[in-house]
Amino acid sequence: MALIVQKYGGTSVANPERIKNVARRVVATRRAGNQVVVVVSAPGDTTDELIALAKQITDRPSPREMDMLLATGEQMSIALLAMAIQDLNEPVISLTGPQVGIVTDSVHTKAKILSVSCERLEKELQKGNIVIVAGFQGMTCEHEITTLGRGGSDTTAVALAAALKADVCQIYTDVDGVYTADPRVVPGARKLASISYDEMLELASLGAQVLQPRSVEFAKLHGVVLEVRSSFNNNEGTLVKEVTEMEKAMVVSGVAGDKNVARLAVFGVPDRPGIAKTLFSALARESINVDMIVQSYMRDGINDIAFTIGRDDLDKAVRVCEQVKEEIGASGMAYDDRVAKVSIVGAGMITNPGVAAEMFACLAEQGINIHMISTSEIKISCIIDEEHLTRAMKALHERFIGPAES
Repeated sequence: MALIVQKYGGTSVANPERIKNVARRVVATRRAGNQVVVVVSAPGDTTDELIALAKQITDRPSPREMDMLLATGEQMSIALLAMAIQDLNEPVISLTGPQVGIVTDSVHTKAKILSVSCERLEKELQKGNIVIVAGFQGMTCEHEITTLGRGGSDTTAVALAAALKADVCQIYTDVDGVYTADPRVVPGARKLASISYDEMLELASLGAQVLQPRSVEFAKLHGVVLEVRSSFNNNEGTLVKEVTEMEKAMVVSGVAGDKNVARLAVFGVPDRPGIAKTLFSALARESINVDMIVQSYMRDGINDIAFTIGRDDLDKAVRVCEQVKEEIGASGMAYDDRVAKVSIVGAGMITNPGVAAEMFACLAEQGINIHMISTSEIKISCIIDEEHLTRAMKALHERFIGPAES
């Protein structure tokens, strides 16, 4: 008997018929002789609708009350899915994140899981129940409800799989695996049979929306094998796991594009110790995640610092930078939210020199200017004008992975 954790995204439970379809899949897994724990997201666009509803009340709702509101979306899903499974005559129970024992830190709307108690889960599994768990939510040590940020249900599922030492964690979504690029943007994108944790983490962090980055990080840390599959067909999915040297055949495994990017620059920054610490500590205190950072060459004792963040944090970041600018004696600042990030990722880059030059040449041939560059052993990212993102992704995919398959 295997222990399987399954996660179903919002599109998979968007309406009653889809909820019944998920129920049939879960029951089939159970009747095949497995123990099953299921994590579900809020139905369809419920989370977006709740956010819009809050904004009709106030422009600046408190993070605590937003968590109270947003946590209700997943509770709808778990109750409805449990009802559908009961209708198929299988024993089932639905539990919220706090009922399961998912303990998080106290950063509302972006909480991180600190621990998972298995006592309640194991008790329900021993009773023979299918256990349905609300994703995206947990509770602090002070019994405050928290949410895990966009895509947090993926993290819930992986955390439960790690805590329970599950045989596999299946992530069911509206695509049937991990592709070399978003097939809606690049028609020639190909499904991968497997991908390494590191490559998947880079792709997820760079805008690929198949998996939430923290869930991949958690899976890598705990050795949880992930399987990305579609909830709308029975096609083979993509395994996310440790990949051996022999399997690193592709120099570039994927091309990612991200429009959730804003660029800020602080000009005329005095070149002395502690300046960068002052700026980025202030951003960190506001829970603003900084991605790419570029500091210009010093001239006459000053330089410029440019960095990127998510667009959702732009207003907060501008306020922080305005305050810090005065504190550190910088001459000015500017920002731009009409940019995007295009990236290539591949474990094969480590042993293949010249990939960066080839990427820059490809973009130059398309007449696309590069504003910022960031690299690691297995990825290269460029900030470009947003209007060129689709063209850049298609050109890079054809250059490194190949044209559309016939």
